[in-house]
This record gives sequence, C-alpha cells and structure tokens, in this order.
Amino acid sequence: MASSALLTDRYEITMLQAALRDGTADRRCVFEVFARRLPGGRRFGVVAGTGRLLEEIESFRFGDEELTFLREHAGLDETTLAWLADYRFTGTITGYREGELYFPGSPVLTVEGTFAEAVVLETLVLSILNYDSAVATAAARMAIAAGDRPLAEMGSRRAHERSAVAAARAAHIAGFGATSNLEAGRTWGIPTMGTAAHAWTLLHDSEEAAFRSQIDALGVDTTLLIDTYDITEGVATAIRVAGTGLGGVRIDSGDLPTVAADVRAQLDELGAQGTRITVTSDLDEYAIAALAASPVDAYGVGTSLVTGSGTPTAGMVYKLVARQNDDGSWLSVAKASADKVSHGGRKTAFRALDGGTAVEEIVVVSDGFEPLDTPAEHPDARALQTALFADGRAVADWVGAAGVRAARAHHASVIEEMPVRALALSRSEPAIPTIYRDAD
Repeated sequence: MASSALLTDRYEITMLQAALRDGTADRRCVFEVFARRLPGGRRFGVVAGTGRLLEEIESFRFGDEELTFLREHAGLDETTLAWLADYRFTGTITGYREGELYFPGSPVLTVEGTFAEAVVLETLVLSILNYDSAVATAAARMAIAAGDRPLAEMGSRRAHERSAVAAARAAHIAGFGATSNLEAGRTWGIPTMGTAAHAWTLLHDSEEAAFRSQIDALGVDTTLLIDTYDITEGVATAIRVAGTGLGGVRIDSGDLPTVAADVRAQLDELGAQGTRITVTSDLDEYAIAALAASPVDAYGVGTSLVTGSGTPTAGMVYKLVARQNDDGSWLSVAKASADKVSHGGRKTAFRALDGGTAVEEIVVVSDGFEPLDTPAEHPDARALQTALFADGRAVADWVGAAGVRAARAHHASVIEEMPVRALALSRSEPAIPTIYRDAD
C-alpha cells in the first residue's frame, strides 16, 4: 500500500519539530475527534470511514521519497527527519463503531499516544471521517425517505475518482444496496449494478434497435432507459421488444411523480405488471420522500449523495483533551474561546435507552486518567466505544470488506433505536441530547 504520510498539513510537522527540540514530544496525550454541532440542522450523524482510516494509519510511513521532499521543501532538521524515518503509530485508538450514530460532543474517536506520534495523524483522521461521515449521514436520510425501496449509489462522475470509491462505501454502510462504481465493488465487496446510458440508445439507428441489442446481451431481466426520446413511445417499444417479462425501465427526466404514474399505468395496461420502475435524475432525500406515494420500485442517486446532500463535511475536529505532566500526573485541557468551547478530559460514552429507544447520549468525563466508567455502571445504557487500533495494528474486525459488512449491519440495528422524531427530514435540534457527567 502506498504511504499516506504526506496526506498531512505542514503545521503538524512543524509542531513535531518544535516539540522534539523543547522536550515535549514524548508527553503522553489524548486526542479526541468530535463534532461541536450537527451541520445542516441534521438530527443525527453517522460515523463512517473508520475502516479506511485504520488501514491508512497502518501505512502511515515516511519512506525515502517522503523524507526527501520534507528535507527539500519543509525545512526540517535532521533530528526530525530521523524521527520520521522510524515513525510507526504505537498508541491506541478507541471509538464509535463504524455505522454508529453520533451527536454533538460524541467522542467519535480517541487517539492515545505521545504528542509526536498522535499530532501528525490529525489531517488524515479528519479528512477521512469528515467526508465519509457526511456522505453516510446523507445516505441514511435517503434510506429513511426510501423506506423498503432499494437505493443504488451512482455518483462516481460527480466526485474525485478516489472520493467516489469512499462515497460508495459510506453509502452502502448507511443503507444503499449497490453502487455503479466497480472499484468500490472490488475493494469493499459492495454489489455493483449498471446497464446503459442515453449514449447507448443514440448509438443505434433506432430506439428499438438499441433495446433489442441490450436484451440480446443482458437478457430480458435488464432495465431499459426509456426517456431518450418520447417516454410513452419508449415504454411501448420496450414491451414490444422484451415482452411483458421485462425486468425494469428507468426514468431519468421529467416531473418524476407524474411520469412514474403514467409509466406504471401504461406498463400495467400492456400486461407488464411485474416490470419495475427505477427513477434517477438529481434525487436527494426530499425528492425521494416526495415520491413515496408514487409507483416507484427503486432509486438511483448521484450528485446529492457524494456531496453530502448540501453538507459536504461533518464538521468534526481533532483536539487535545488531556496530557501528562512531567511528574506523571494528568491534566485535562481544552480550548476555551466563547464560540468553540470543548470539554477537556478523557471520556467514555453510553447511549441511554428506555424500552429500547434512545433517550440521551451520556458522555462521562475523567479529569485525570482514572479508570473510565464501565458498562456495569450504566445498566440502562449501551456502551458506544470499542478498541480500534492497538500494538501497531488495526483491529481486524473493523477493516476490509468484512468491516464494511459489520458496519452496515450495525447501522441497521442502531437506527432502529432512534425515537420517531429522528426520522424526520426537516431541520431541527439533535434527536437526543448530549449529557456530560463527571466520573465518580
């Protein structure tokens, strides 16, 4: 795997060099990832990107090429370069499982190690978690709007080529059943789908010729794109060519509720009652919700999904919350500016449940480094944090395609815990409050 070490802001390296010079580089520290608020008036957020992040941290190494660049362009001294040459993260990472829901102040990720080895991870951590969580949160809202109807991710052409793969992964965790992106299928084991674009129809001498060729190649269960020309004629041609056993038709333009109703009526009249209708065309959660009463069988979503449906970042930050003093004692630290207040101290988190329904996020704060609260101390709550990285390696359960499957299953279970108000799409306060408590 290629090194991820230069996916880093320069100020992290300059802080490292200064810390090596003044002797603070080896101070034990606790960094925490959290969001001060949920952007866009969302009622919850979805943690995504964790498995990708853990794999990238394993490959966070400064090889000869990276060190040469830093020597020539970043003004680093030989002591710092030598330290980077031997870098390997040896601390621990705990956090919310991928697919978990989070709220303002939730300690989504906790990174413990020396200042030097933890500070250089900031940009990598935030760039992955902020993008993937934004996409997953949008995807979860779309899944709520879609109900039992399947969703397919189709946004690769509207994103950076690597972001497209990450977006497909995040969307699958949050409820999308398939992706059009083949690399996402290969890397993460996500089912892939796709048939034909308008170019296919335009390539042929007639719509009928295009449909016949597609059916010859893919079989009668394929989905035909019927709106290159006249939709009514497209439906008639599709059934004439494929017969009433045609798998599906796709609509990519027009007033979708009206068009879908007309297409369903025409299909039924022609005897194709089992032919499915898929709609695309710049869908977001609101457009999907507006189609709830329409005779639509599936949705394909692109641009809105890969851009977080208007909220392209989750707004998470990476902050130092505790550090060790020279005498071995621990000190809670936090930024205190009026509009960016945060809570210092190492934390444990629990989700209080009442009859299986979430009622509040409990964040227990330790002033020092005393033993953290255990699940036994919160019998009516679910512990939210788990071990993610230790002994220089990611915990195997959370990486690769198996990690994606586990995250998808976990998300499906935790979304069921939410109160009904969490499922509304309108702007509002978080669905449950975050309550801070001091450790006993």
